[in-house]
Amino acid sequence: MTASIDQRASFEAIRYAQAWEDADVLLGAFHNRPGQRFLSICAAGDNVLALLLMDPREVVAADLSDAQIACLRLRIAACRTLPHEAFLELFGARPSSRRREMLSDVLAACDAQTRAFWQALEPQVVEHGAGNVGKFENYFRLFRRYVLPLIHARSTVESVFEKRDRAARVRFFEDRWNNRRWNLCTSVFFSRTVMGWLGRDPAFFDHVEGSAGAHVRSKVRFAAVDQDPSENPYMRTVLTGRSADVLPTAWRGENYKAIAGRVDRISVVKGPVQTAADGPFDGFNLSDIFEYMSVDETATIYAELFEQAAPDARFVYWNMMAPRSAPSALAGRVARLPDLEAELKQIDKAFFYADLIVEERMS
Repeated sequence: MTASIDQRASFEAIRYAQAWEDADVLLGAFHNRPGQRFLSICAAGDNVLALLLMDPREVVAADLSDAQIACLRLRIAACRTLPHEAFLELFGARPSSRRREMLSDVLAACDAQTRAFWQALEPQVVEHGAGNVGKFENYFRLFRRYVLPLIHARSTVESVFEKRDRAARVRFFEDRWNNRRWNLCTSVFFSRTVMGWLGRDPAFFDHVEGSAGAHVRSKVRFAAVDQDPSENPYMRTVLTGRSADVLPTAWRGENYKAIAGRVDRISVVKGPVQTAADGPFDGFNLSDIFEYMSVDETATIYAELFEQAAPDARFVYWNMMAPRSAPSALAGRVARLPDLEAELKQIDKAFFYADLIVEERMS
């Protein structure tokens, strides 16, 4: 029997210090009605905060990692303590010379465990911002520093984010971006070996199919041509290290007051998501957890979550390179929503993923 992911992967350090899944898509996948109850993977905490924009009764955030839980707890304290612009500075969306002082102020409102965790990371937070200190963010920092300059001049990178119509984006991508160096370097740097070593845990690739480099190139082309990269905060962060004025959902100024006023509705649980709390839940934000599991393990955990689902509850999750969906044992009880998926995929700015899954428990 294959060991579960909590036995195969390490969860001691921050893997993701910010969300790399588009919360605009996440919110669009759920029923739009107040008073719902959500169960969410904690991850960095940004999409847990974003769920508060739906005016829920409760968001239960679960994670195997104390480090990822510390990311959410820091965000909750920051929302209670800082004005919006200061929040952006602390988390690295804006340059800042006062992160040390802001971190100290926010940590004064945290529990002792969270305070000790972030105090140990103070130098990194001061240099990069609290949203840029994870393994995944460091992976992209290495890409920007050592690999991207071998492929393109800085002026070419900055030109990606000029406003263009689709025809002009096609010309730019084919004439200026999609060269041999791009193909060679991405084949190496975004290989399973290098990504497992520097970015994701190697165990996260146990069930992956196909070439990681080819997958990344395909998704970058979609984000650079079929979408408008000038409006994409994730691509901006990957290629330039900053999101400028284009921000993910939970970091936008127009959303900050509502989020900050509702953070007391978040419950945080350490442990597997399927054992985090009793249902019923109206929605499940499952991130990409099934990517790391075998088909059999996915079926087992999905079935446990299904038992906690309210009638017409929705399950939302992403696949990058390992195709997963509701187990066949639940056929006739869970309906996939392909029309909604197709609509949301066209606006999904987190371009890494091959598939978005939206499924609904049938009443």
